[in-house]
Amino acid sequence: MTVTGPDGQPRCTWATSAPEYIRYHDDEWGREIRDDVGLYERMTLEGFQSGLSWITILRKRENFRKAFANFDPERVAAYGQDDFDRLMADAGIVRNRLKVNATITNAQALLALEPGELTDLLWSFQPQERPAPQTSSDVPATTPESVAMSKALKKKGFVFIGPTTSYALMQATGIVNDHLADCIAR
Repeated sequence: MTVTGPDGQPRCTWATSAPEYIRYHDDEWGREIRDDVGLYERMTLEGFQSGLSWITILRKRENFRKAFANFDPERVAAYGQDDFDRLMADAGIVRNRLKVNATITNAQALLALEPGELTDLLWSFQPQERPAPQTSSDVPATTPESVAMSKALKKKGFVFIGPTTSYALMQATGIVNDHLADCIAR
């Protein structure tokens, strides 16, 4: 069951408590992303969200883009100790050692792949078409596909990408469509 937004439109239950949520829900969440850099950015943001509220990440998103060179994997992969120290001192992002290190490590893992290989890998886990969820309780936190995606990414050298983060990545990038059945974005 959806909730009615301030404009009278039905949206997923999580999407109406802040203007940032409404914009993200309506314009991005569940929309297909099929390029390595876009997927790397979403993977990074989903990783930073782990244990935090998504609104925190949305509100810091532009700071993340500045801190991580617009998620340019070549630049991020080359980050050294000075960059790490700069990031850990940057109050504009989430300052978590594991997550900052994962962002750098994942850029290096991405560069070890052929162009487009990350996109092909992630989209290979798109499940068969399934019924639209009727309520938020119909939306899983993990699926067999997200477990398999997590394992495949780890084999390729990616870190901090468990099954729950993998599923959130699948939702954010349109690999799955978890907009509720009567949501305007479905």
